Amino acid sequence: MADATLQHQVAAGHGAGEFEAPLFGAYSKKVGMWLFLASDSLTFGALLFAFSYNRIYTIPWPTPFGKDSIINATVMTACLLSSSLTMVLGVFAAQAGDRAKTRLWLLATMVFGTAFIVLHGMEWSKLINEGLSLPGFMTALGVTPPTATGEYADISKNVPQFTQAFFGLTAMHMLHVTIGVIYLGVVAFASGFCRSWA
Repeated sequence: MADATLQHQVAAGHGAGEFEAPLFGAYSKKVGMWLFLASDSLTFGALLFAFSYNRIYTIPWPTPFGKDSIINATVMTACLLSSSLTMVLGVFAAQAGDRAKTRLWLLATMVFGTAFIVLHGMEWSKLINEGLSLPGFMTALGVTPPTATGEYADISKNVPQFTQAFFGLTAMHMLHVTIGVIYLGVVAFASGFCRSWA
């Protein structure tokens, strides 16, 4: 109904300067979000394609992660899924005009995203201390790689494609979530959600 009214006003020349003509029947913010999601999908798709290519053509491909890493990855996945759910609930609360619930759901989303980042950092720290590293990258940064021995250190030396793919994919994902948490915090505070309910 509102879209039809806006289209009628724009077509009639009313509201010039107040409204922008929708592109493909959608507002520019919505089109911008669609374009962002498309570019995000293409970026991660390219990274996953590169990972798959390396995995298929590198024999033998290491599979070093044990029970602890799988449990940690499961908890991180639960955090991400929970943050998606709380974000959807926040959108529903905002559409219903309930500012208090919107604030709570936004803060819950940020907490789950932050938990994912912290768990991810802990996992990286553990793996690096056990010898999984990018020796060339660490040397370029002036950091001495850990002198660990064992399975992870052997993988880093013998199959550098694995460590490049692992750290590349997980770093992009962690950066993606970090930017999302920061952006969500900026939007929440800039829109007055947190100020108006303090």
